[in-house]
Amino acid sequence: MTLATRLTQALGLLHPIVQAPMAGGMTTPALVAAVSNAGGLGSFAAATVAPEAIRAQVAAIRAATDKPFAVNLFVLPPTQAKDSEVAFANALLAKYRLEVGLESNGAQPAKWAEDFEAQFETVLDLAPPVFSSTFGAIGTRKTAALKARGVYVVGTATNVAEAKLLEEQGVDAILAQGGEAGGHRGTFLGRFEDSLTGTLVLVPQIVDAVKVPVIAAGGIMDGRGLAAALALGASAAAMGTAFLLAEQAGTHKLHRVAVEAADDTKTSVTRAFSGRPARGLRNRYIEEMAPHAAEMPAYPVTNALTGPLRAAAAEQGKPDLMSMWAGQGAALARSGDAGDLVRQTAAAARDILEKLRGN
Repeated sequence: MTLATRLTQALGLLHPIVQAPMAGGMTTPALVAAVSNAGGLGSFAAATVAPEAIRAQVAAIRAATDKPFAVNLFVLPPTQAKDSEVAFANALLAKYRLEVGLESNGAQPAKWAEDFEAQFETVLDLAPPVFSSTFGAIGTRKTAALKARGVYVVGTATNVAEAKLLEEQGVDAILAQGGEAGGHRGTFLGRFEDSLTGTLVLVPQIVDAVKVPVIAAGGIMDGRGLAAALALGASAAAMGTAFLLAEQAGTHKLHRVAVEAADDTKTSVTRAFSGRPARGLRNRYIEEMAPHAAEMPAYPVTNALTGPLRAAAAEQGKPDLMSMWAGQGAALARSGDAGDLVRQTAAAARDILEKLRGN
């Protein structure tokens, strides 16, 4: 029995498995290449990476694999921050900065985020096999420009309305991000609180609403999750948290320890680290900032303001001040080779589906 789907056939994949892009250095070129070489679709998280560094990372991926891979960006308009918002955030962050030896007020970053337009033009020039985006729709012009270069375009939706808009703009596939997923929420239409729908419920609704292939994301950790996603009508499953402990992942050692110790109740959604709702492993910072998180400046302002704090905490071994993104399935994460994880997940899903077919 094969697990051939519309997506695997369109991209020439052996397995309907997508390694979800995880920003912050976790999706290294080695991880992307290992997944792609094993027959899945590796994804490079380029959202926080400068254009020239994107070129270097893509070159490293291409040197390590001749198989399809994806490059992912956050859709961000130019950022402006009010002085009052920055002052409010700095006042809340002061005591945490002092804990790690930083100045209490912190220096304002030279830029709040990488320029999305410059990043996009770089990716367009590089023309990777697949482009994926989150935080918004890139529009018909950009979508058409990518497709003219032979790039397969994937957009992220957290509700049916977003999926329909992405399809109208010409995307080739839609990633349906369930509420269980780790990392930042992709919601761009409506309140994020209204789009924390679980994967089991979200995927079939999006599958019924659009004609393009759908990739299920959120809480999928092994062959059982992959089989379930395919049964719901998805053409593939995206797995992020499942790769956090992979040998090729750039996950910080303290982050790895926290994932290994996680249970089914350990994650929560917070705006405290970045200004945008994101699911991660709860720690002291998240709990103490909970009363104020909704008032923090929107992404990427808070993300830039907390960047030095998080970096210093990681260097000094203070996980209670680190952002450790992970989904609700973190307790199911296993260490090992990323390629083996792809092959084992696909094999387990085939076994499950064959047994169900025989019943």
